[in-house]
Formats: sequence, C-alpha cells, structure tokens
Amino acid sequence: MELANTALVHKAGSAAPGSVQSSAQMLVLKKAIDQQAQGALQLLDALPAQPALASSGSLGTRLNVYA
Repeated sequence: MELANTALVHKAGSAAPGSVQSSAQMLVLKKAIDQQAQGALQLLDALPAQPALASSGSLGTRLNVYA
C-alpha cells in the first residue's frame, strides 16, 4: 500500500511530541490511513468470486487453471 500523503507523514513526525499540533496531525494521518484501508477493502470486495472446482467427472477435477 502506498501512502500518498508523504508530506502529512513527515509533518506528523516532525511536530513536538505532546503538543496539540502533533495530536491533530496524528489524528488526520490515522483518518487518512483508515480511508485508504477502506478503499482497498472495497476494491477487494468488488472482485468476482472464484468458480468452484468440478467435483466429478474426468475434466476439471485435478487441475484448477485460470487464464
């Protein structure tokens, strides 16, 4: 996963620890990461399910190959 907010990450790490600015920047960073994670999960959920393997017969019971 690529963090598109690298400037935000740099600012969050450069603020004085314990300051209100640092807390706010960390909160914004966490929200940005959560949004990216939610977007990634939505993309994964949009993928079609894999078809089931054949359970009987001589075709498709030994090898499962997708093109």
